[in-house]
Amino acid sequence: MMKSNDFLHLVHNQSLKDVLEEYPIGVDFLTNLRLGDIKAELTLPEALQEADQEALAEFGMDPFGVVQGFCQFLETFSQQKGSREGISFLTIHGGYNKRKEPEDINLTIYPGEIISIVGPTGSGKSRLLNDIECLAQGDTPTGRVIRINGAELDDLQRFEMEGKLVAQLSQNMNFVMDLTVREFLEMHAKSRLIHHAENIIDRCFQCANNLAGEKFAEETKVTQLSGGQSRALMIADTAFISESPIVLIDEIENAGIDRRQAITLLADREKIILISTHDPLLGLSADKRIVIKDGGIAKVIHTTEEERASLKTIEKLDNVLGELRNRLRLGEMIDQLPDWAVIE
Repeated sequence: MMKSNDFLHLVHNQSLKDVLEEYPIGVDFLTNLRLGDIKAELTLPEALQEADQEALAEFGMDPFGVVQGFCQFLETFSQQKGSREGISFLTIHGGYNKRKEPEDINLTIYPGEIISIVGPTGSGKSRLLNDIECLAQGDTPTGRVIRINGAELDDLQRFEMEGKLVAQLSQNMNFVMDLTVREFLEMHAKSRLIHHAENIIDRCFQCANNLAGEKFAEETKVTQLSGGQSRALMIADTAFISESPIVLIDEIENAGIDRRQAITLLADREKIILISTHDPLLGLSADKRIVIKDGGIAKVIHTTEEERASLKTIEKLDNVLGELRNRLRLGEMIDQLPDWAVIE
């Protein structure tokens, strides 16, 4: 991880243009000092010698102070970026169910694994997701403990906003920012110090459109996206831009997106995926499923080869239902079903 002295060496030996290409978040620092138009073909110290010194003085700064502040700013964001890396596994240590009976479970999950959480409505699936989201340390009603790489976490690691380890996606997602889709992705990519951001943003946008039931343009305001489009955008953003290594998904079977493709995408990005679902397609697509009963983890089932084989039939059923939904949306008449779908 680069330190402040490393950044000092960088800004003295590379053009400002090259530095900002690698660390685009630096534009924000310069803009706040009204230095957005300094000569980027020069090094930062050289460009500052040609800047308006009186304007700098209004901020109580001189060229030396700007260079020092710029380097410290980049170091801070680099540390935040690195703080999310290095998660090898997550372990759920059981607590208690609603009857105060102990959960006899210690489940370890690795990057790239998909874990489904199943159980009746109200059984406690969302409570388990909440325990993982807050990285519970025995201080929630269930008494569960979540460890990362085998270690307990302090409050700074659990609740630090910039170093958030967990991203949660739910059915109800709404934007409040008046940005276009492109502006939203650019802002997030810049804040994450993404290298080659343009390529990542393009991939993210195309992926979101592939997931969504209805296509949308880069110029579309995020506040104008439908529920399905919003979830598709956030899933793509989580896969390609967000660095949170743990992703929690709460019942997206009715989210208006290609849900299986969404889960596979996130798993391929080497993230730990836990999804609460009533959908047999998603439940059996997981590597394991946690069964919740009476507010506790009743058991963990490893998906068998026989269950995976049954997915072909489930997918066939799901495709027919999907086609029927599309026909309804298009205003078509549903006057005939496939022969095998008719119940005598």
